[in-house]
Amino acid sequence: MINIAICDDERTEIAYLTSLSQKWATERGIGACLTDFASAESFLFAYEEDKSADILLLDIQMKEMDGVELARQIRRGNETVQIVFITGYPDFIAEGYDVSALHYLMKPVKEDKLFEVLDKAAERLAKPEQTVLVQTADATVRIPVGDILYVEAFAHNVVMQTKTTAVETRANIGEIEKSLGNTFVRCHRSYIVGLRHISRITKTDVVLDGGKTIPLSRRLYTEVNLAFIEYHKRRRQ
Repeated sequence: MINIAICDDERTEIAYLTSLSQKWATERGIGACLTDFASAESFLFAYEEDKSADILLLDIQMKEMDGVELARQIRRGNETVQIVFITGYPDFIAEGYDVSALHYLMKPVKEDKLFEVLDKAAERLAKPEQTVLVQTADATVRIPVGDILYVEAFAHNVVMQTKTTAVETRANIGEIEKSLGNTFVRCHRSYIVGLRHISRITKTDVVLDGGKTIPLSRRLYTEVNLAFIEYHKRRRQ
């Protein structure tokens, strides 16, 4: 079962996207639960009680809170929901990088384009979550890789900072870097950072979504910047 939420302040657009999404699910033989919301505020109100949405078809331009701000709020605690922006204007596309949007669809949405994007979203949702096992002083801990914000080295130990906690283990930061794969980048001799959690990059710092700053080595600036760009290119493929 895939939960698809549609958020748009135009009822005709909601009806249209609901019809197409149901047709996609039927043709693919996928069970789908569709819900719709006429504003970002109404979605957030429901989301506080039920965070089961797998795919969100989200209009950018709405009254009061717009779709980009809604996406930012969702991303503070949810990296797995597949956000697809729906817009009548191309000017907002760059803002999607901040919230790891899966794709943009221009209005009027074409059936074949929506089906392609929903196929991609379903494929991502079907992939098992990557995890790492970390040996602490008194336990072996399984950590979802997507939850790791950054890794910091202290002498012979490293600390993995996740969304909710910090896990310390005796390890070499170079070994940790290899185990995490290409969704992380070394930005300093003492830091590895998760590309999905980067909000922006300056000449001296990497800024995470929540505002936390990680030092950026001058010699690694170009490498980190390119890795950040390539990561988001892969997300849109």
